[in-house]
Amino acid sequence: MRRYDVVVVGGRCAGAATAMLLADAGHDVVLVDRAGLPSDTVSTHSLARGGVVQLQRWGLLEELLASGAPALRTATFRRYDADAPAPVRLTIKDRAGVDHLLAPRRHVLDDLLLRAAVRAGVTVMDRTRVRELLRDDTGRAVGVRATDRHGRTVELGARWVVGADGVRSHVAKLAGAAVIERHAAGGSCFYTYVGDVDWDGLEFHVAEGLFAGVFPTHRDAACVWIVQPSGAAVPAAPGGRLRAWLELLRDRAPELGARVAAGTVLEPVRGAVGLPQHRRQIHGPGWALVGDAGYHRDPITAHGITDAFRDAELLAGALDHALRDQTSADAALAAYQRGRDEAVADTFRLTRALSAFPHPEEFPRLQGEL
Repeated sequence: MRRYDVVVVGGRCAGAATAMLLADAGHDVVLVDRAGLPSDTVSTHSLARGGVVQLQRWGLLEELLASGAPALRTATFRRYDADAPAPVRLTIKDRAGVDHLLAPRRHVLDDLLLRAAVRAGVTVMDRTRVRELLRDDTGRAVGVRATDRHGRTVELGARWVVGADGVRSHVAKLAGAAVIERHAAGGSCFYTYVGDVDWDGLEFHVAEGLFAGVFPTHRDAACVWIVQPSGAAVPAAPGGRLRAWLELLRDRAPELGARVAAGTVLEPVRGAVGLPQHRRQIHGPGWALVGDAGYHRDPITAHGITDAFRDAELLAGALDHALRDQTSADAALAAYQRGRDEAVADTFRLTRALSAFPHPEEFPRLQGEL
């Protein structure tokens, strides 16, 4: 059995970043993912300021900009209600050395992080599905048993197993990670990509019971999305989802709908309904969780990637301490849990407030608190 310092299960934003940071600190890391990497995933892929700052700190921001991800320097808010004021256009302020936001396509961002992890020394095993946690006589996680891309059973020993495998985390299930805070499932989010429109900055469009927006991305296209309560989700009938999505945009956010209709829809409509809103215990004997595996909220606040980067730094720092001094492991992982819980408290509160779809005049104020 090949032994590592850390096995990271899940190779997207949270997992690749955690693996990269641990390898940069000198640890022997293997990253496994059941998918072929890089590949696309369901995501509206906006980065808040914190995420851009972290990419800059990791030395990856310029590479991402060079990939064609546009620097987004403005945000426009438009309301559709009887008392709606004129649209408000704001300039992204220069803070923490960053004067723009980003919304890179996930296959581009994930590939950038994965290549950075490989440069740092991480071993990558994609198309590898974890089946169970290996445990010692005390019940401590000491690795994983998996099926590799060739259908062979492999055992990967490790001092720590990290679950970075998303909201339906298999590692969390295997570890028995408790849900310590749970709220009603979120709404629905459906999106596609639209080209042949002169997109200029982030846009947020608010109507009663609907929140829509524009995140310009690679190749002069934009991710255009609609968020609604689950009961009003875009129908999933074959061949009907795009038509229903376009009609909804035209009827409820007509200014945006007209521009989308004048452009070119480049991909099928994708999305999700009723995603969990919960917070898990994120560490135990020999295991830890990071990113959506440990905390998930409605996508209405578009903070998932930024949260994943923050948690990757917190966990990598904790595991670095634990690996260098086993006697400090419990304290280091407890500090990781506290840090994560403190960091998400306001975002979780604001997410729940926004996903309740308050009056349109409340949306800009709540968004401004993020």
